[in-house]
Amino acid sequence: MSLPFQPRLFDDWDEPDDRPDDLGRANLGTFQDSLNAPIHSWFVYPAGFSYKAVEQAFNFYHITPGMRVYDPFAGTGTTNVVASQRGIDSFGIEAHPFVYFIARTKTFWDFDFVQLRSDIEQLIKTIRDTIRQQADDSSLEAIYPELIHKCYTREKLLRLHVCRTAIEQLSPTPFQDFAKVGLTHLLRAAADVTTGWPYIAPQKAKKASPNHADITSLLRDQLFRMLTDLQSVRAVTAQTGRAVLINGDARKRQEAIESQSVNLAFTSPPYLNNYDYADRTRLEMYFWGRAKTWRDITHQVRDRLMMSATTQINRSDYDVAKLLSENLVNNAPLVSAELQPKIQALSKLRLQKGGKKSYDILVAGYFNDMLRVLQETYRILEPGASFVMILGDSAPYGVYIPTHTYLGEIAKTVGFADYKVEHLRKRGDKWKDNPQRHKVPLQESILTLRK
Repeated sequence: MSLPFQPRLFDDWDEPDDRPDDLGRANLGTFQDSLNAPIHSWFVYPAGFSYKAVEQAFNFYHITPGMRVYDPFAGTGTTNVVASQRGIDSFGIEAHPFVYFIARTKTFWDFDFVQLRSDIEQLIKTIRDTIRQQADDSSLEAIYPELIHKCYTREKLLRLHVCRTAIEQLSPTPFQDFAKVGLTHLLRAAADVTTGWPYIAPQKAKKASPNHADITSLLRDQLFRMLTDLQSVRAVTAQTGRAVLINGDARKRQEAIESQSVNLAFTSPPYLNNYDYADRTRLEMYFWGRAKTWRDITHQVRDRLMMSATTQINRSDYDVAKLLSENLVNNAPLVSAELQPKIQALSKLRLQKGGKKSYDILVAGYFNDMLRVLQETYRILEPGASFVMILGDSAPYGVYIPTHTYLGEIAKTVGFADYKVEHLRKRGDKWKDNPQRHKVPLQESILTLRK
């Protein structure tokens, strides 16, 4: 049952004439709005959501300086950047170490801009001097995995390597992180093959990509664009908020955050869509030497993330007769009772499918993990505060999972007073011509929980 006392977050947009032209509902769950936005655009992250959704939530709940906000799945820091821009303190938890690095860098703004400009020019000079001296490319095979060599011409990879080396030779300061993010921004745009979401396609050449000779200029342009972003934000922000980013697990208790100390939680949790969030940064992690193999990515990233992809699953590790946790069964028996036959159906369906994907384990693990996230977020929120989530439903092998409804009902067993679901857009149409794709209509929604 929905609460009648609280207006819907986007109630004033129900009529097309009343809806702001620059803020469409359909884009709120996507990264589209952030592609050209200051700071948000430093790292293109298709798994992210619109900064405008955060702004709207802050306006709706009257979140102002002196308050605190929390994002249990901080990603690249969208919620935290908006909070800092508005002078609001924030916490963000991100389990993915590389994505955490991006978020941490995007929320550090305490630069001397004169010094930053000088540091950029000196870095570019060092890179150009090295290139003029004809940098040695004999070590590229030993340094970079095969995937990286498939993504760039040898000459372009050499230029990128010179940039990487010059940045790595800097002292470990915020400027080094700033420069790393700047070069990271170029990696997919400069690739000679398709590198879109969710997977890299080394065999598929792009129609156009920057010439290798442009790499240094592109890096300089990007770093100065980032500098301009910081200047523009600081110019209109009297007092920036303090963002505390934690490379941790939102399922676990965060001792750095006091109970009942947060005024609003806002996030977009992993969708139950079998997207491999670890694979999304494989190119970047391989390039920077953070990983060299699929096993490395699994150990460093997949094993740290909450359940959201079958690539995280080793089926022999599970008792398929008891996939739902005791925590979930005991706290949310009605949801568990509805999930159990769907999980059993998925166990049977996988045997009829070529891929034999372990969607049964995925679905159970997802709700096992999200219960723990809800419990920790409930602890952190002050009484009467809200937890807003942008999320999508799912239909693995055609078995419909109303994620928003199940999470809302689970939240009530945790202690949340009630929940609301607001439709944002239809989704899944891009796969409609795939004969292997189910025909179940899906949607993206905003789920709001009130403590």
